Amino acid sequence: MSGLKLFRTSTTNSGVTEVTSRLAEVEADVQGLVEAHMETLLDVRFLASEYGTGSVHGGRIDSIGLDENGSPVVVEYKRATDVGVIHQGLFYLAWLMDHKDAFRRLVRDRLGAAVADQVLWSAPRLICVAGDFTRYDVHAVREHRRSIDLVRYRFFGSEYLGLETVASVTGQTAAPRAARQRRAARAEGARVAGGAMEELAAAVDEVLLGLGDDITKVQNKTYRAYQRVRNFACLCPPQQTKLLVYLKADPVKTDLIPGFTRDLTGLGHHGTGDLELQLRTDRDLERGQDLLRLSYAAA
Repeated sequence: MSGLKLFRTSTTNSGVTEVTSRLAEVEADVQGLVEAHMETLLDVRFLASEYGTGSVHGGRIDSIGLDENGSPVVVEYKRATDVGVIHQGLFYLAWLMDHKDAFRRLVRDRLGAAVADQVLWSAPRLICVAGDFTRYDVHAVREHRRSIDLVRYRFFGSEYLGLETVASVTGQTAAPRAARQRRAARAEGARVAGGAMEELAAAVDEVLLGLGDDITKVQNKTYRAYQRVRNFACLCPPQQTKLLVYLKADPVKTDLIPGFTRDLTGLGHHGTGDLELQLRTDRDLERGQDLLRLSYAAA
């Protein structure tokens, strides 16, 4: 059961009043609200609701979407706690991976051919939204080789919806030993030949992954994304003299420093996030850690 409590404060008498949390009356209430605002709530572009899997499978996927990195997403909802939600979602995710052409057609029809051509099949995701999860659910997701997010919801009064990430695991699997050795050798060669920026990029990666145990790392063609349910940081390949990291921190609430931070609201760039962080030295990384933590907390 969620331990989150919400209180309404009063400026007149300095009192506080608890806003009681509740579950939805029916599952469709949660599904309808999330689908209507999926990009805001989950950073997933909504594609279809109750998507049929054909006569052989005989099922319907609650919601299908495409996340901000171009990965296919299956979203399953449960009003309260349901021990079958993860297995049901994985069943539909497996169906989706076996029907890539159907998914591409759906993306092309909804978002255009250019988006359909850039679908990232290496990182499909399952998001389960439910009133609660058991400790067995949290353990189970760590045993699967798929990217799975468990998201607990609560309504507070008639105006507020709370979403809390209970567990988030990456679907990356262990590579064969020979492949791991080849990658390690290439990384060592890049470190020796590439110099300071590659070393700084490795330090940024370590800091970002160290912010929490619910972080998934997704490699895109033009950037590396770090996400909880949504991206909170995107690291671009090293340039000759600097690294660019894009964050979800609000530029309006940030004291912008020329040559260090920049507001990119409304400007196109690789990755996601409106705040650009420019890193040239380890000292830059140290003074930027508060912004990294702020962006992680906001995801």
